[in-house]
Amino acid sequence: MAEVLNKDTVKKVHPNDALFGGEKPFPLIPACEHFAGSEKLILKALSLQDSIGAVFDITCDCEDGAASGQERDHAEMIVRVLNSEANLHKMAGARIHDYTHPAWKQDIDILVGGCGRVLSYITIPKCTSLNQASEMIAYIQKTATFAGIERVIPVHILIETHGALNQVHEIAKLPWVQVLDFGLMDFVSAHHGAIPASAMRSPGQFEHRLLARAKAEVVSAALANGVVPAHNVTLDLKNVETTFNDAARARNEFGFMRMWSIYPTQIQAIVNAMKPNFDEVNDAANILLAAQNADWGPIQYAGELHDRATYRYFWEVLQKAKLTNVPISEESNRAFFS
Repeated sequence: MAEVLNKDTVKKVHPNDALFGGEKPFPLIPACEHFAGSEKLILKALSLQDSIGAVFDITCDCEDGAASGQERDHAEMIVRVLNSEANLHKMAGARIHDYTHPAWKQDIDILVGGCGRVLSYITIPKCTSLNQASEMIAYIQKTATFAGIERVIPVHILIETHGALNQVHEIAKLPWVQVLDFGLMDFVSAHHGAIPASAMRSPGQFEHRLLARAKAEVVSAALANGVVPAHNVTLDLKNVETTFNDAARARNEFGFMRMWSIYPTQIQAIVNAMKPNFDEVNDAANILLAAQNADWGPIQYAGELHDRATYRYFWEVLQKAKLTNVPISEESNRAFFS
């Protein structure tokens, strides 16, 4: 939407046009990504999207979800489900097998060829180098072209090996990459016991220096290249407060903007921890409305100066509020989202 009309029919420029001017927009995607392996769990997750709202993505898991020898059947099941009426919101992607597994190309052939037009993203696990990630993305692109799919299929890459971490800035620059995921458990395992198992849980996962350094590096690489950094799972499935606290620390201390869920009760806790503060959302709406009325020139708000730099920040806040169901004033809804 390039322009909006106010009640006096005066055309006003939308913030997307006023503030970014052809730059690559930062991906605005849900703050929670829920993993589901079996058909039963995928359908349950899709039903949950209908009941609580489209505030999370679903990752249909080929890697850990498929039994050995049943990789083709599993991928075909995902295609069938995502093409069905159950996938109402079209907010589901899939994790394929890793580069060393013989089924990774088959996964891509089936998923892209079968549901490439509705597939939200493809997650690539366990890359050990830039070359592996590049080859897998190139195969996704080639398969999409062969299937007549013109859209970009976003790619999420798991950073969970020493090699991937060493080249994370180069990996983040690859085409079609939308998300860098930090894979905690595999990364800890790769340290041959130098990192204790307790660091797979809090507070160790945030305080062990090797893990804190790795997480900060992933976030830095992602944000420097316009890519969303996503945090690992919370192993405690039953304690919602643990999930909320982990998500809050990931967001506020490290800058992660998305987090994995592996149990339905974790979803809302992650969304609640990641969503913007209501007072900041209210300020964002007021500042952007005033800026739009001033043709996006500098303004004063609550005794402070604001210009295009702060407008960009507050526009992202407002969009994230929309994604996480934080209430937005009717005036700002009409001005920016109608």
